Amino acid sequence: MRGDYQEGGDLFSYVSLEQRIPKRHPIRKMRKLVDEALTNLDSIFNEIYADCGRPSIPPERLIRASLLQVFYSIRSERQLMEQLDYNLMFRWFVGLSVDDPVWNPSTFSKNRDRLAQADIGRRLFEEIVEMARRRSLTSNDHFSVDGTLIAAWASHKSVRRKDGSDDDNPDGVGRNAGRNFHGEKRSNKTHASRTDPEALLASKGQGMGARPSYTGHTLMENRNGLLVNADLTSATGTAERDAAIDMATVLKSGATLGADKGYDTREFVDVLRFLDVTPHVAQNLKRAGGSAIDGRTTRHLGYEISQRVRKRVEEPFGWAKQIGGLRQTKFRGLTRVRQDFLRVMAAYNLIRIRNLLPEAAW
Repeated sequence: MRGDYQEGGDLFSYVSLEQRIPKRHPIRKMRKLVDEALTNLDSIFNEIYADCGRPSIPPERLIRASLLQVFYSIRSERQLMEQLDYNLMFRWFVGLSVDDPVWNPSTFSKNRDRLAQADIGRRLFEEIVEMARRRSLTSNDHFSVDGTLIAAWASHKSVRRKDGSDDDNPDGVGRNAGRNFHGEKRSNKTHASRTDPEALLASKGQGMGARPSYTGHTLMENRNGLLVNADLTSATGTAERDAAIDMATVLKSGATLGADKGYDTREFVDVLRFLDVTPHVAQNLKRAGGSAIDGRTTRHLGYEISQRVRKRVEEPFGWAKQIGGLRQTKFRGLTRVRQDFLRVMAAYNLIRIRNLLPEAAW
């Protein structure tokens, strides 16, 4: 028998949001992990907000919503608020009831600087790393390091001479006027982006065009591929090695550090050995003067294992650019881009931890 089709629906619902989320849905595990991390950051939130005045939107809700944006590849905060308005699962994750109004997208902009001043992105990332350590998911002996370019929110046309000698506009007047920069020699010493002056010109390799960029860095433990440190810096020529040295200073004596051949320089290897960290760096046999890594390191089986496992450090970058929206950042300025990078890397760790924990742990 065919059922009757009727427009409209019931005015009231007697099913709670908790009942609407399937018991085995992976988002349930994710919320438990996020709740644990945010609970441990409660004292920091108390410090950055006043004790009196008009109540703000709880920072926990803003952070939960921003993590959802990464998990589900939502391209903008405006679209995120649209999803939060009608997606019941999103409301449950953030902590809103069915009837609670969603906030204006500009709320993220107003609170972003406040959270950045307290370095919440860094604190959240470190708290998630501590969660993994408490569950014995990380290694203390073997690590890998790598870096990647993050395209800045700035175009080639925005790169102009610092002395202003190329402030011509031959194609007319307007904010999007054309400019022929082909064949022009540009460098970070003489040129800077008008859109994002902190972004530097950088290229992925020889023969590839340079564009305004930042450099993201990660330190991965080799047991489960979890990130134990992350940072974002200006895209200088030595940024990857400089950041790797900073990260290596906290490694314990005797640890190994795997890296690709871009790190095969005499200075970098010598610093690691001074820190009593074994440099498992890939040999760059085409390097002038030869590789800084010799048979004293390569003859060991551990070196071969490190070179095989270190390739997994590329996986977070691929995930961050394909899923997390970091192929090109939508923020300007080193501070804001760094906070966004740390947020995406924290989201990657959360997914790894959720997948690594057995069902009995939940």
